[in-house]
Amino acid sequence: MRFIETWTPATLIATRDLTSSIREFLIRPESFDGAAYPVGSHIDVAVTVDGRPETRSYSLIGEADRAGYRIAVRRAEDSRGGSHYMWSLAPGARLTITLPSSLLPIDWARRHYCLIAGGIGITPLIGAAQALARRKAEFTLHYAVRSREDAVYLDVLGTLLNERLVVHAGDEGRRLDLDSLFASLPPDAMPLFCGPMRMLDAARRAWTGAGRALSDLRYETFGSSGLLPTEDFRVRLADRGIELEIPRDRSMLDALNAAGYEVISDCRRGECGVCAVDLVHIDGEVDHRDVFFSENQKRANEKICACVSRARGTITVDMLHRPDAV
Repeated sequence: MRFIETWTPATLIATRDLTSSIREFLIRPESFDGAAYPVGSHIDVAVTVDGRPETRSYSLIGEADRAGYRIAVRRAEDSRGGSHYMWSLAPGARLTITLPSSLLPIDWARRHYCLIAGGIGITPLIGAAQALARRKAEFTLHYAVRSREDAVYLDVLGTLLNERLVVHAGDEGRRLDLDSLFASLPPDAMPLFCGPMRMLDAARRAWTGAGRALSDLRYETFGSSGLLPTEDFRVRLADRGIELEIPRDRSMLDALNAAGYEVISDCRRGECGVCAVDLVHIDGEVDHRDVFFSENQKRANEKICACVSRARGTITVDMLHRPDAV
């Protein structure tokens, strides 16, 4: 499997509030040497939610910094508890984190690039912008936010990019038109996207609608973002007469495994499809939050990625790999 995790102890060095709902964390692992990491890298952080150990992924901000790793966490009321845990930490707190790894690679052979961020999705693209600027590549960064007050790191990006930074603030009447943007790009342009699921779906439709190959759209999204509010739902196991409630602050994958019904997994980010299980019946609505299945596969509702996807109501699944009878 390609998602190999190497965990190391670390210390929270400092925090600072970027907005009323976004906080930056400076984390320094033990034996830290400030070595460079790939563009688009993230780290996993061990968190505690309602007394349970869980893991959350956060993008690293900017290129390598000898002070440590910087991440930004948006405090979301509908989150599964990770942001609340992070916001409860004070400098000096001990953490356990993974070493950086990237799922947002750049093809350096391209001549043109287009970076697109939605909200807190700006975090992995700051380092990409710095790397591209250093290489004197041709690129622009389009930053979509509800209001300019929600836009973080504008001071860094404005100084670095000048006119190559385009802020699309909803409260200023300047919305991002992905169809027009993609139609205007040179044939060899490579887009790098990070944002919420709804925006990613729109980007994928606009990109293929412009006659581009979907494989050329490089993207990362929020593992907890979806089209429906995060709420409790129920999972019925086919042919077993067992029904489990999945709390709003826990994934279907974790709940099934905790109950003894093992589901194999790998990335836990909705990207690899290893944890997908068969959907047998839906009494409600499925919220596919993965980026593994295509839009057609999601509409078919034949499988669900247990690590990130959720539902409203009750779904019946056939897990295929069930625990041995005792």
